[in-house]
Amino acid sequence: MAWFKKQKTTGSEVPPRSKGAEGMWLKCNHCREIVYRKEVDRNNKVCPKCDYHFPISVMERIALLVDLGTFKEWDAELEAKDPLNFHDTKSYRDRVKAQQEKTGRKDALMIGEGLVDGQPVVFCVFDFSFMGGSMGSVVGEKFCRAVDRALEKKRPVVLVTASGGARMQEGILSLMQMAKTSTAVAKLGESKLPFISILADPTFGGVTASIAMLGDVIIAEPKALIGFAGPRVIEQTIKQQLPDQFQRAEFLLEHGMIDMIVERKQLKETLGTLVAHF
Repeated sequence: MAWFKKQKTTGSEVPPRSKGAEGMWLKCNHCREIVYRKEVDRNNKVCPKCDYHFPISVMERIALLVDLGTFKEWDAELEAKDPLNFHDTKSYRDRVKAQQEKTGRKDALMIGEGLVDGQPVVFCVFDFSFMGGSMGSVVGEKFCRAVDRALEKKRPVVLVTASGGARMQEGILSLMQMAKTSTAVAKLGESKLPFISILADPTFGGVTASIAMLGDVIIAEPKALIGFAGPRVIEQTIKQQLPDQFQRAEFLLEHGMIDMIVERKQLKETLGTLVAHF
């Protein structure tokens, strides 16, 4: 005779896992550890185990860098058209509309002016949540407008990138933004106005190949992935295994591709020092 009987349960009797409980934890993109969300939030969205800097929203970035209440956005109404009448699984127009509804923004770049430690600065900040921060015609146009106003007001420009690269739905028009934005940066150089580039995770593709790497000073956040093509594509092309931590900010600093790595909590202070120096 059995000492006990195991009760069989059907799938419907298993209590569902709480969505609230699932939302309490995050998986780090770098060390792959499970971390407590509130602890990450208290730490400026930085992993407490490996110091990986999680992506943050545009408004969180502005709050981090700009003096409270001083930021004024420019040209927020600009939005993408569909010059190629592009259609994959859905039309480009529908994709843009869906992203606008999700993010509350018209496109993937915010521009404006604000103060950093009391010093006037023009800001351009990529929004990765809008189609992966991809650079299309609107992003290129807004960046150039920001530069034009910086030239007019004699102010430095700070760019914060988080992007997957050029926007494929705009084809060659998207690729043209690489040359267009690079020309705008050249104008800043001719006018002796500083251009500071801050690379967040991830910064890839045509954005890396143009404006992101043209800064007079190039700063990266710790553990940020920065590159042009992805590691898998490179390995398949050159038929060799890539070095450990390839395309991480620390690797790029060691090989002279960037100037410094700055933790998020020290970023505003560093930026203020650079602006004052220039």
